[in-house]
Amino acid sequence: MVEEVTQDAHGYSKLVGRERKRQSDGFSSSRAAFGNISPPLDAYNIIYVAFVFGGIDTLTIFSFIMAMDYFKARYPSSPVVFDMSLIYIVVAFLTVLANTLLVETFSLNARINFGYIMSFLTLVFVVVCEIWWEAWGTVTSYTVNLAAVAVVAVGCTIQQSSFYGYTSMLPPQYTQAVMVGESASGVFTSLVRLITKFIINELRGSTVYFFVVSVSTVLTCFAMYHLIRRSDFIQFYMALCERAKTRITLEPTEDAGLIETNDSQYGILKIQTSPPPTSSQLSFANPAYEPSAPVPTYKVEDVVVRGRHSISTNRVGLSSIRSAVKAGGIASSLGVYFGTLSIYPGVVSEIESCTLKSWMPIIMISLFNISDLLGKTLASSSARFWTGKRLVKYSVMRLFLIPLVLMCLVPRKSFNFTAEITAFLYSIILGLTNGILGSLPMIQAPSKVDDRHRELT
Repeated sequence: MVEEVTQDAHGYSKLVGRERKRQSDGFSSSRAAFGNISPPLDAYNIIYVAFVFGGIDTLTIFSFIMAMDYFKARYPSSPVVFDMSLIYIVVAFLTVLANTLLVETFSLNARINFGYIMSFLTLVFVVVCEIWWEAWGTVTSYTVNLAAVAVVAVGCTIQQSSFYGYTSMLPPQYTQAVMVGESASGVFTSLVRLITKFIINELRGSTVYFFVVSVSTVLTCFAMYHLIRRSDFIQFYMALCERAKTRITLEPTEDAGLIETNDSQYGILKIQTSPPPTSSQLSFANPAYEPSAPVPTYKVEDVVVRGRHSISTNRVGLSSIRSAVKAGGIASSLGVYFGTLSIYPGVVSEIESCTLKSWMPIIMISLFNISDLLGKTLASSSARFWTGKRLVKYSVMRLFLIPLVLMCLVPRKSFNFTAEITAFLYSIILGLTNGILGSLPMIQAPSKVDDRHRELT
């Protein structure tokens, strides 16, 4: 970004960029100065609430997990929750890789709409054909449900990563809004399942009502997304990111090229006006042949040559992101999600209680979701405390929860690790640490890269 023009000893104008500063909203000074226009305000926090709803839409997978009492009764001899979790994790991982490679192939809006459509159609299919009609036998329906989880995993993962790319182009608090929405989705589905199970004694009927509420919530989130998509607030920040992607591209030909100078940082750019007054072109001028150029001549710090394939651009972007995002944030994120997914929800849902019976796994999952929501809410207020080293340290310490939770599954011959209160405590700690340690790297990362790489980050 050219901020000042100074003359050197040879009479050439040097482009001097001012020092880049981060504003309170996490954007560079070039963004704040865009068109000398102040960013529109998020009146009544409507945009923030809409992105909370965007995070809530990830409840589609929780709709399967929170109906674990129904699925366990339907498939008593199968580890159905564990299988669903495994299918979801594997498919989601592969989808993230594919989405990263194809991030510039499909528009942001198309990817988000695709996720909503996949979630809606899959939930409707499951509640009508599988739960209400019970159209298949036990073996076939088991396969159908796992396939439905895989389809939901594709849609939700594309939608989730797209929402993070979306909010990374906005001030940081909107990334937190999506995370709060994700945790709120877990709390919401937990409460809905508890209420439907308490009010309706018949298991299949309560499950049908539970999935109907889930489908209605997906439609509400979809409406909220399209309500704010064309708002002035969103369009302003989208325009800033598009502007950051633009560069003056010089394509030297056989008749024009960069000359060598004593200062290896610069080439020499001459702006010429062709005979027709309405058109202009850029060319390189050698002062040895044209010492008295009649037009302004500038020293150019960066020359970007347009490549023939977009992959080269992606490589540059990924390289810039890797150099900007510290290894500590990446390592802590991997550690947190490895620790969580190792025991939640597959292992946690298998902890039994002779007293609570089928309520035990629902309460365990609910405690995790509530604690996770609390942790993500507290994350932004404690961001200054969490350096990269501390994130890694606590994410490693958190791995000790894995053997502790596994001990809650041992036969009930000892008291220490089998009491319900102990399992509840571990679930609360697991959720609270997941909310804090899992959200901070996601909030901090976009502010550490160049504006044009925010969505990819």
